[in-house]
Amino acid sequence: MENISKVLESGSSQEKIKILETLDKTSNPTILEKIISKLDDDDIQVRGEAFSSLVLNENDISNFLIKSLNSTSKNIRGFASLVLANRNEKNAISELIKLTKDERSMVRSCVVGALGHLRAKEAEEIFLQSLLDSNLEVRKSALQAIIDLKIIVPEDMKKEINIQKDSEIEKLLLKLK
Repeated sequence: MENISKVLESGSSQEKIKILETLDKTSNPTILEKIISKLDDDDIQVRGEAFSSLVLNENDISNFLIKSLNSTSKNIRGFASLVLANRNEKNAISELIKLTKDERSMVRSCVVGALGHLRAKEAEEIFLQSLLDSNLEVRKSALQAIIDLKIIVPEDMKKEINIQKDSEIEKLLLKLK
């Protein structure tokens, strides 16, 4: 275990990836926290492997993931929300809702997408509010959730959504009821 920690802390990207590939069954709290910390690694491949390891882990690790939503790292907050969604952790919805007002647009986009993936009907008002977010990716995530959940969007709001004339938003708007 000491070797695993050492590699995850100071090993090369390839060493980290090799170790992460073997950790999808761990329930060790120290190792789980190290894996979660790799969601903020400098190397995108290491972050991806940490993400996969957490999604594929069949143990009940939701408490570790939910706790990580309070991290100072935007990457950990954002990616942990997506891991929770991919694990279908509906028990995380109330904690995810708290992050919809995060100062970082990347986190808001991930969280709105996660709530949509979890089919969080209780976030309907958040999805509608997020349609007017200053960030285009947040608006796209909200729009996709609204389409998936068949939420009615007021006509006046439909006009405001695509002020930047984004082609992806235009395609999504065509799918609205």
